[in-house]
Amino acid sequence: MDTQLLSILADGEWHSGQALAERAGVSRTAIWNQVQKLLQIGIEIEAVTSRGYRISGGLDLLYREPLWQRLLPEVRDLIGDLCLESRIDSTNRLCLERLAQTTSGAVVVTAEQQFAGRGRRGRAWISPYARNVYLSIGWTMQSGASSLQGLSLAAGVAVHRALKTFGVDTMGLKWPNDLVVGRRKLGGILIELSGDIAGPCSVVLGLGLNVNMPAYAQSSIEQAWTDLYQQGVNASRAELLAALLNELVPMLSRWEQEQFNAWRSEWLKLDAYAGKAVSIISGTSTVSGRACGVDSNGAIMIETPAGIQTFYGGEVSLRLTE
Repeated sequence: MDTQLLSILADGEWHSGQALAERAGVSRTAIWNQVQKLLQIGIEIEAVTSRGYRISGGLDLLYREPLWQRLLPEVRDLIGDLCLESRIDSTNRLCLERLAQTTSGAVVVTAEQQFAGRGRRGRAWISPYARNVYLSIGWTMQSGASSLQGLSLAAGVAVHRALKTFGVDTMGLKWPNDLVVGRRKLGGILIELSGDIAGPCSVVLGLGLNVNMPAYAQSSIEQAWTDLYQQGVNASRAELLAALLNELVPMLSRWEQEQFNAWRSEWLKLDAYAGKAVSIISGTSTVSGRACGVDSNGAIMIETPAGIQTFYGGEVSLRLTE
């Protein structure tokens, strides 16, 4: 994909085919071919005879330096590798690869678009180009996978802290990893691991966050959703990413010392299903009751006629029944 052409069209103004060709040192036919490729990946480009091409409303593209400068100095010190991609299959996949090659610090991977992004339980994550946040952060934990219980919940709290600085005060958390406004999904968190149960392991925290979902992508979403634009947020994606990294990277760096219990009380205040009638579905088994928070390991507690039952994440699904 021609990122030079895209960076020109990102301003939202009209550019003639001739002017674009001269800037790029190619023919007008080559420009037309590049525009067709951009259309194929979902970028809406208008083409009008005698006016040229434009992206109505422009695009909020990501650049390394503006993002880096917005990070807190102490967060920059914690990052060993920062990678900005244009299009990629999965930020989590690349993050895990680069983490294996990084000697210290966090590995951060973000992208304008991912074409094989996944949510929990293997669901596809809709990823229009340069519209949302697709972010993965990798960290090496010395105490093993067994110490990571509740990590996705703590990440949700960190995201809430970041978004609150932009005036988002309506976001709640749905166990174990959804960011919601009411019953509409704003984003999701996916934790992936590689390594030892008890020894050193690589953990990748993936975050997908709806920022300004274009109309053409909305019909592909199979559940109720919202985005930050609908919540009144007009910040750039660089500003949003920096705020998220300023919360999430320090959280990962302190995790082995603090564990989930340090985040539990804040998560409970944000619990979108607290006190509500719910069902826990695992395969063909369903347990119904009333949600009553999470324990110190991040397991959800359900009050049933037989007493309190606890469930961990994985292949279980939490649903409202009222």
